[in-house]
Amino acid sequence: MDPAIITLCVLGVAAFLFITELIPLAVTAMAACTALGILGVLPSKAVYAGLSNSTVVLFGGMFVIGAAMFKTGLAEAIGVAVVKKAGTNEIPLMAAIMVVTIVLSAVSSNTGTVACLMPVIIGICSVAKLPASKQLMPLAIAANVGGTITMIGTPPNVIVTGALTTAGLPTFGFFEFAWIGIPLSLVITIYTLFIGRHMIAAKSAGAMDEEAIKAAKEEAGASGDDAPKSKTKMWISGLILIGVVLCMALDLKTVPLHTAAVTGAILCVVTGCLKEKEAYAGIDWVTIFLFAGMLSVATAMEKTGAGKLIADSVVSMMGTNPNPYVLTAVLFLISNVLTQFMSNTASAALLAPIGISIAQSIGADPKPVLMALGIAASCAFATPMATPPNTLVLGPGGFSFNDYAKVGVPMCVISLIVCLVVIPIVWPFGM
Repeated sequence: MDPAIITLCVLGVAAFLFITELIPLAVTAMAACTALGILGVLPSKAVYAGLSNSTVVLFGGMFVIGAAMFKTGLAEAIGVAVVKKAGTNEIPLMAAIMVVTIVLSAVSSNTGTVACLMPVIIGICSVAKLPASKQLMPLAIAANVGGTITMIGTPPNVIVTGALTTAGLPTFGFFEFAWIGIPLSLVITIYTLFIGRHMIAAKSAGAMDEEAIKAAKEEAGASGDDAPKSKTKMWISGLILIGVVLCMALDLKTVPLHTAAVTGAILCVVTGCLKEKEAYAGIDWVTIFLFAGMLSVATAMEKTGAGKLIADSVVSMMGTNPNPYVLTAVLFLISNVLTQFMSNTASAALLAPIGISIAQSIGADPKPVLMALGIAASCAFATPMATPPNTLVLGPGGFSFNDYAKVGVPMCVISLIVCLVVIPIVWPFGM
């Protein structure tokens, strides 16, 4: 059988398993690249080559640094301080919650940020007699959109970066995502404060799932106990993060991004901000293995021509010389709809290699197309199962499925408009 057809069959099975989650996402990704090796589509050396990708190393290092921020209590201390200073008026409190959540989510776990701030927000709302739902929905929204600002803010950003690298194309820098992430975060925040908040149902706080919150904190690296935190270690973890970010911003040739991240991770352990086992536990291994496995699948799609087959089919349906704006909008909508019902990581991993092939088939630069795909996958506002932050606030906010749709669908449309305006200016479609 033609290798391209075999690759498409494996991709089809992987897509079905990603959507249904009959087996874990990481297992699906690793099984897909393993199957391509067994079927002779990929040479043995290329099957697990994704695990040695420098982006995987970068992501692993930043996971550890993020875990140190939560373990030392730095992330929670920053969030709580900002939220408490905002007072008890609805709009200033909402603004403070969204701003601090966006900033923290840009450099650390968005799930951990929500888990740490949610109990504090519910307490403030209870004292001030404010509907908790009015503050919890913006918390989840900010956590989702904040991740779009940096490469490691959300897995889809890493996925699209890795896909470009695998295809041998110019890729994104660590802070390059900020060109779209910051404007998008500002627009979503302003919209929420002045329009979106009126669409959020006013409900008193429901029961918090203490186990879910504890699990989310621990997954991000936060300590499960209420013991006093060392301010010295807070400062150390903060300085390590600042140092790593500065190295990345300066783009030093002797200290590439992944080296800076790993150096920071090592310092977190050496200085006692994290124990060795806590560093391992702070790494999101699902994202690591899903990313690595799908990199190999992307390689197979490129080498066998499977990606070109899909691209040619899509382009032919849109007629000759399709407009790159229209094509990007269509791909944004596909990615955005998928991410409301499946993992945003899986959504980006499935569509990234296809996006590259489609862009190349019409003579457009793949960078703006992949940026739109990645951002779309992170704009998971419209369902409670779209992202862990959405799910965490579901019970305490007393939300229904329709509550998410009412607030989230307009935000998805706004995100599409912002992307179509900003992305082509920063990354022109011309090759």
